[in-house]
Formats: sequence, C-alpha cells, structure tokens
Amino acid sequence: MKANKLDIVRFASKGDGSFYDTVKARAKAYFERHNISPYANAQMWVKTACMLALYFVPYIFLITGVAGGNGWIFFMLWFLMGLGMSGIGTAVMHDANHGTYSANKNTNKFIAYILEVIGGYTVNWKIQHNILHHTYTNISGLDEDIDTMGLIRLSPNQPVKWYHRYQHLYAWFFYMIMTLYWMTAKDFFQVARYKKFDLLIKQKLSLTRAMWQISLYKTFYYCYVLVLPLIFSGMPWYFVIAGFLLMHFTAGLLLSCIFQPSHIMETSDFAVPVYAENKRQMENSWAVHEIENTTNFAPKNRILSWFAGGLNRQIEHHLFSDICHVHYRKLAPIVKSTAREFGLPYNEQRTFLKALRAHAVMLKKLGRGTARPAE
Repeated sequence: MKANKLDIVRFASKGDGSFYDTVKARAKAYFERHNISPYANAQMWVKTACMLALYFVPYIFLITGVAGGNGWIFFMLWFLMGLGMSGIGTAVMHDANHGTYSANKNTNKFIAYILEVIGGYTVNWKIQHNILHHTYTNISGLDEDIDTMGLIRLSPNQPVKWYHRYQHLYAWFFYMIMTLYWMTAKDFFQVARYKKFDLLIKQKLSLTRAMWQISLYKTFYYCYVLVLPLIFSGMPWYFVIAGFLLMHFTAGLLLSCIFQPSHIMETSDFAVPVYAENKRQMENSWAVHEIENTTNFAPKNRILSWFAGGLNRQIEHHLFSDICHVHYRKLAPIVKSTAREFGLPYNEQRTFLKALRAHAVMLKKLGRGTARPAE
C-alpha cells in the first residue's frame, strides 16, 4: 500500500443493467412493497438489550462477589462475558458502525461507542472494516483482514513460509487471542500506520489525538474489566487473570469462526489486479468481486444467525452493508436468484460445522502452497 492512496486498485465498470443495479433495485422494491425501513426494528433493539445483558450482568455478578468463592461459577461468568463480547461485536456495534441502526447519524454514533466500552477503537475499526475490507475483500496488501504479519497464510497470493504447513493446527490459537491483541497493542500500531497512509484525514483526527483517545479508552477498559474484579470479586488475582483470558479466548475464537469461513474458502476468487494504462485494476466490477469472494453458511440456523448478527449471510452483508442485518434473511432469496440470473456464483455452506471444516481444509492447502484462486 502506498501512502496517500486509498484507491490504488480500480474496479471495472459495473456497466448498464448490471448485477449490482438489478439486485439493488429488487431489494429497494422489497422494502417499498412491504412498507418497512431498512434500518433497525423492534427485533434488533431487543437483541441489543440481550447482548448487552449477556456481557454486563455477569460482570456485575463478578464485582459483587456472587461467585462466593466458587471457581466454577466464577469462570462461567467470564465465559458468559466472552459470549456477550462476541455478540456485541457481531450484532450491536457492527451495525452501528455501518450506520444501519437509524437514519440519524448521532444514534448510530452513540451505539457504536459500545466498541470502546469493550476495549476497541471505533476509528480504526471503521477504516479496517468499512473502508479496506468491504472495498478490497481478499486483495492482498489492501484487505487487512487477511494480513497476519505472515503468521498465517490466508491468501494464495501471499508468500509461503515453512511453518505455514502446520497452520491448520495452530491458526485456532491465534484466532483465540485476536481480541486480546486488539485490546492491548493492535490499535496503537494500526493508528500509526493509518496516519502514514493518510487514512486519518477523513476521520478528522491527528495522530496525537488518536493516540490519546486510544490510551484513555484502554485505561478505562482495563480499570473496570480487571482492576475492579481484582479488588471486589473476592477471588485470587490469578483467578481474575485466568477469567479475563477465558473471556478473550472465547470471544476471539467465536468471532474468528464467524468471519473466517465467510472469505477464506476454496470457492473464493482471490483475484489480483492487472496493470492497464499504468494503473492497477480489477477485471471484475466491485459487486462481482464481492460475491466471488464471499460465502454464506448455515442459512437455516436461526439461533446462529441471531447470535452472529446475520453475518452468516456475508454475501448480503457485503452487498448491502447499509441495511440492518435483521433484513438479510428476506433479502437472501432475492440476491441468490439474481446472482444465478447473471451467471454468478452464490457460495453457501449448509451448516456451520461444514463451513468450519471447509475453512480448515483451505488453511491446510494454503499452508502447503496447493491452494489456487478459484477459476
């Protein structure tokens, strides 16, 4: 990635009567026909309350000593917080940072700040996810979701190291520590890199201010999530540290298992830019690129879909990130039929376990250098 350039890769023109224009028009017609808003509904607000309760109620029990010295209860509370943390990530702050809770920007901004409460930083998340990942999905050097500093090879276009041969075994450990790394060091490194690439300009932030904000947010987070339990839980310090790690291992693994099978699959295209007129360009339009690099899974699993914030329907999410996820189930048949009409793939794994298995197979092939971009 070169400094001062966010658009160093151009996508082909979508053309007249394109797949994207057609599917957008049909989705719009669906909302108009049923006279409903594409933003959050009552179901979404109930879910938000549930996810917040799943995180904060166990926390209140922790600092009020409800565990009563019982280690099993104590660790169960931390485990529930891990579930709540992942649920907040997929089903609350994710929609808010995409601006899909409300047409009111202030409402979205207010809800998005829950990310800071659980240890993250909204500015970085929006740049990495909304701008880079959603624009350049699976493009090495631009999509930071597949950039693991060489620890895990997530694209056939990345260099192969000798240790990648075992990544299908050890990748799950790095998935577990994902949020822990994010909540400690990643935000600091990331914001410095974004400053170098002039990605903080649109956020109207200086590097100094961003560093101060991150420091204050992290201090607040670690004070309430670690210091208060150390003081008030009545449990030994090493129990508190172990519980804190359990929470992050739970959240990190769950979040990774939701996001990784959505893109790191054998069916993903992993197309690379070509040079034309001294510019790096993609041969496909953006919407076609997205559908060729995304996979849905467990479409009939209502419980998983509820907990995962509809992100098991990543195809619909990538095409309609401006629509609240509670509507994806109804939009899916529209997208699927339109994709087939235009001769495009609609990649889907029937169950969650099959998706995880397929992802593990892809990790193994990537690690051994045998994975190839989809034809």
